[in-house]
Amino acid sequence: MGQPLRLCCRESHERERLRWQVQSRRLRVFGRDDLISRGPVGEADALQDWPDRWRQWHDGRPMILNAEGMAPDRLRAAGFWPIMTPASIALLPLGEEAEMRAAMAQKWRNRLNAALRAPLKVTRHALGGDHWLLRAEQTQARDKGYRGLPPGVSAAFAAANPGKATVFEARHRGQPVAALLILSHGVMCTWQIGHSTAEGRRLNAMNRLLWAAMIHAAGRGHRVMDLGTLNARDAAGLVHFKLGTGARPHRLGGTWLHLGALAPMARHLPARLMH
Repeated sequence: MGQPLRLCCRESHERERLRWQVQSRRLRVFGRDDLISRGPVGEADALQDWPDRWRQWHDGRPMILNAEGMAPDRLRAAGFWPIMTPASIALLPLGEEAEMRAAMAQKWRNRLNAALRAPLKVTRHALGGDHWLLRAEQTQARDKGYRGLPPGVSAAFAAANPGKATVFEARHRGQPVAALLILSHGVMCTWQIGHSTAEGRRLNAMNRLLWAAMIHAAGRGHRVMDLGTLNARDAAGLVHFKLGTGARPHRLGGTWLHLGALAPMARHLPARLMH
């Protein structure tokens, strides 16, 4: 996999209307294929025109697009084929403490208040590559049968972006009972991974850690925290936890493929296949 390529669309030398990042890799079947994930980002009118103009910046190789903010009919008309239905994520607005508290569900706020009274020691520090949270996440993913980004990705992000990968950890009687990792990027931040022991769950430690992370992130100028995918079928409890913070569901644009041979057929797909 090669180094990401950052591209932009400008109206003039001063004004950047869109920007996006392309990640390339080589597959045995297709040769080189490119990925644009959660982009492009920028001005809304330029974004809607991007499916008709992307070939100006691209050489026509297979393109996988995790669309964000583009109309499905525009993508289909441009020859993109839907290969994965849109997921929903939880986006948590950040701001003044009183406003964030007021947005919480009552049960979530009650658990937070109980956690604030509990004998928990909460610390915050930069992620190190050997932190127990990374090992716990790997074990948890294997035991529960879900697939996420390997913990090594978080360690690599921390190494490449000093100060932007922060661990919030809760200890009870000297033993770690919960931890979560927040990645900072621009005006947003992401809850990347989290883990709680049985004792941590009893003490509502994750509520306290996420609250500490919210306050810290808001104080650093972040306006939104991405809490990740909402999967009510396999993790209903986690969905309730995320939305209880005051987060809002946000539907993504799905995953699309542009491949020369499929493009003509994609333009005639029934609209029901795009939802």
